[in-house]
Amino acid sequence: MPHAIAGNSYLVTGGASLIGSHLADALLAAGAREVRLLDSLALGTPDMIAHLQAEPRVRLVRGDILRLNEVIDAAQGIDGIFALAGFLTLPMAENPPLGVAVNTIGVLHTLEAARIASCRRVVFSSSVAAYGNAVAETLAEDAGTVVTGLQPVTAVYGVSKLFGEQLGRLYAQKYGVQFNALRFASVYGERQHGRAVNANFIAATYEAVRRGERPVITGDGREVHDYIHVTDVAQGCLAAMASDASGLVMNLATGRDASLTEVAHLVLAACDAPHLEPEYHEDRRAVRSAGGTHLGFSRAKAEREIGWVPKVTLEDGIRRYIRWREASGG
Repeated sequence: MPHAIAGNSYLVTGGASLIGSHLADALLAAGAREVRLLDSLALGTPDMIAHLQAEPRVRLVRGDILRLNEVIDAAQGIDGIFALAGFLTLPMAENPPLGVAVNTIGVLHTLEAARIASCRRVVFSSSVAAYGNAVAETLAEDAGTVVTGLQPVTAVYGVSKLFGEQLGRLYAQKYGVQFNALRFASVYGERQHGRAVNANFIAATYEAVRRGERPVITGDGREVHDYIHVTDVAQGCLAAMASDASGLVMNLATGRDASLTEVAHLVLAACDAPHLEPEYHEDRRAVRSAGGTHLGFSRAKAEREIGWVPKVTLEDGIRRYIRWREASGG
């Protein structure tokens, strides 16, 4: 029988974040008895979860996953942990020692807390960055990792996610802590922050259009990413927790490659500003994610194993993001 979310308690590390806030919404809607949001607030902000302040089932726990005792305390009496806390590529480039520690020792502490608390399952937020520059017509979870040609920080970030996946499998094997890892594609949406390399392009394009300026595209515009709306990611996390299936690594992606030029035109259309044609600049980005002109991420395994299918199209997701920006004052 699938695990019931209703009536159970969950810990979300990195809870004061884009994904954490939407995951809390999804857990509450599914009837969770308690949602604990553990966050050091070094990267996350209380603004992300301000709408949850009056919700009696939600508790913000100020704590650091680099302090094992704080994670153990936060995990007492919970049924499952969503391990979202981690450094993305941009903050890792700013502070490599802390980023590497959070993405390795922090994951170890989370799994150890789960073991001590006799937690049923940990759902780990991995990333499609774990593939590096792997190339295939359809990129599925059994593909190898290719670091050749990656920027050092991009390779380190991707390898840190591979480390978390394998550490979870080790804890499942040795201690019986069930574990599923989800390789997120480029997550965007309402409450978006400024730390995600690819999702930042949507925000930067909207901001330029709002100022009446032509959006800027680096390179020739053919670079593609798989943009997935944050509410679909939250539902994938719930499915990975509730399913009978465990011990899995699965892509959470739409399977749609969207070029920078396509995304820019979708933003222009949503803002009713087709006259602001994009302009193309030489690519001088200090930090770039892996990618090229084809990705082809497969979502077949997640659909087969946990019944997850993304619901929000890129067109609709961009419109939702822009409505949120307008409602929040731009």
